[in-house]
Amino acid sequence: MIAIKEINQNQLLPILSTVPTKQRAIVAIAGAPGSGKTTLVDWLVNEANKLPQFNAQALHMDGFHIDNNLLARMDLLPRKGSPQTFDVMGLENTLQRIQSVPADDVVVPVFDRDLEIARAGASLISKDINLLFVEGNYILCSVQPWDRLHQFFDLRILIKVPKVILEERLQRRWKYYGLEEASIDLKIYQNDLPNGDFVMEHSHAVDYHLIQTQE
Repeated sequence: MIAIKEINQNQLLPILSTVPTKQRAIVAIAGAPGSGKTTLVDWLVNEANKLPQFNAQALHMDGFHIDNNLLARMDLLPRKGSPQTFDVMGLENTLQRIQSVPADDVVVPVFDRDLEIARAGASLISKDINLLFVEGNYILCSVQPWDRLHQFFDLRILIKVPKVILEERLQRRWKYYGLEEASIDLKIYQNDLPNGDFVMEHSHAVDYHLIQTQE
């Protein structure tokens, strides 16, 4: 088994400079709930757009959440955020369109965390984008149907964070959204952390491990 190289955040931009931009390059950023994927991708988009060769944007897996009403009918609402509660085929089809050459504008959904729903047609991946960051928990998992996404990625990065830090971040997240302690405990210990274990156990299609050891 080939060892996966461990890097820190400061090493990311030099690595990105090696990504070809003649066509749309797609970089996958995966990690457990609370690992800081969205924050990292926001930073990467901002930094990449300072470089003359890149026109960067982000696509978030959360936009492909299955709606709460449908999850309730599927008896999956308490497990929202787990692997089976996403429209993986919808994400696959979107990535296929984004990767198409010649490139076109692609309309994509966006997850509204305040409303806890995905809003269809809420954002646009411009045809001028040549570097797309795709972030999500399960996008590098080597289990069906998630493994069907791997073909689209030119670079694959998995964030590794100690569980104690994940726990602290998740506590802050759900307190911010006004949940009671009992509900927070259910979300973290019955859903978020088990989902994080799933991510770390099954994410094998990885080029680099990005190590985070501090808040």
